[in-house]
Amino acid sequence: MTGIRFAWSALGGDPALLPRITTVVREGALPARLPVRELAHSCVGACALAAAELGARRAGLGEVPEVRVDDGAVATAFHSERHLLADGRAPVVFAPLSRFWRTADGWVRTHANYPHHRTRLLGALGLPEDASVETVAERLAGSAARETEETVYRAGGLAVALRTPEEWAAHEQAAAVAARPLVERGRLDSARARVLPPLGNATPLLPAAGLRVLDLTRVLAGPVATRTLALLGADVLRLDPPHLPELSDQHADTGFGKRSATLDLATDGRVFEESLAKADVVVTGYRPGALDRFGLSPQALAERRPGLIVAQVSAWGAYGPWDGRRGFDSLVQVATGIAAVEGSADRPGALPAQALDHGTGYLLAGAVLRALTEQSYDGGGRFVRLALARTARWLTDGLERGSGADLPYDGPDAWLTETDSRLGRLRYARPAVSFAGGPADWARPPVPWGTDPARWT
Repeated sequence: MTGIRFAWSALGGDPALLPRITTVVREGALPARLPVRELAHSCVGACALAAAELGARRAGLGEVPEVRVDDGAVATAFHSERHLLADGRAPVVFAPLSRFWRTADGWVRTHANYPHHRTRLLGALGLPEDASVETVAERLAGSAARETEETVYRAGGLAVALRTPEEWAAHEQAAAVAARPLVERGRLDSARARVLPPLGNATPLLPAAGLRVLDLTRVLAGPVATRTLALLGADVLRLDPPHLPELSDQHADTGFGKRSATLDLATDGRVFEESLAKADVVVTGYRPGALDRFGLSPQALAERRPGLIVAQVSAWGAYGPWDGRRGFDSLVQVATGIAAVEGSADRPGALPAQALDHGTGYLLAGAVLRALTEQSYDGGGRFVRLALARTARWLTDGLERGSGADLPYDGPDAWLTETDSRLGRLRYARPAVSFAGGPADWARPPVPWGTDPARWT
């Protein structure tokens, strides 16, 4: 249980609660050269224990409910965006220009799932909007990988050169990441202890019931965290800029249990302030500093809403020379040496799932839950902060591979289910977070993007 112990310690949890966790290890779940299976069930296990702990506190239980972490459920959940079917249609995971490219001196990975990122990538390469994959490949074949990385970054696009673990270790950003804990935690103010309404004998036990969460996240890690909080009973209101629609499949996968609204922070500040005034938690998933100009730094938020919990997640961290860079799981894998380990420097590979996104998302949810528990004792607004690159460091340097297995992993079918929704008939992965008496599924399916009012009901 070394991985779970480390994750639970990173959340500030009491080690005496660790025996409440039972792990079902399955051979063949998330196979990889790196200990991905261990990362996955450690993150989910720590999150589930944080949920059980908060549930016990609010329900007045004498003992924290038992937590069960099954590698089958975890592996299926870590592929949730790939398992989703809408009326039988398979999801689109990566766009044609989101891929590895051979360069004159190595490899570069680009991310162009969003139209504006595609436009910036092609502009940086001096290519027209209708450029084909073959044209991009020809252009990059004559370029240097790290020069391409810098050129695309300066244009606001996303491209990262392949590095070996040794090359990443020599990078200034790697040193900045290594100097930080897996989960950064701290106080924002000295507000009085939060009195959470008791849950009594409510069934199922919903640790986050009655809590309001403003969800200002994109892509996977942040939305996975808020999807988990929604599972546990939180009223989650996701707010997106109206000019940046979320990818439909991605929105459906991470939208379970949430409401979805659009809000322009530049023009609708009053509406946001009304929502903030009644919020308990704010979760942000934009690159560090991107929201500060709207007064959304942790300190500024806490000044206007004392006692608030602010949770932040980013790709590279809020420090170091890459602190302001955009990033995604696939790019972090390439920069930190993971792609070279899973393949080679001559032929890069990838993790069996976007494990940095999913793992960090569960840790972020767990950090919020633990902050709520701590706050119920001694008050104070709190912040928690995670980075995909820091999770990557744990995976590559510090997480031990487990030995032995209880059962085989026979595929995802046992952990998939279906429901009707306004988006059609959905097949989706069941929740991986599980504890005795807790919820088995989300209270409601996702809704179409941006269809709810930007206010609490």
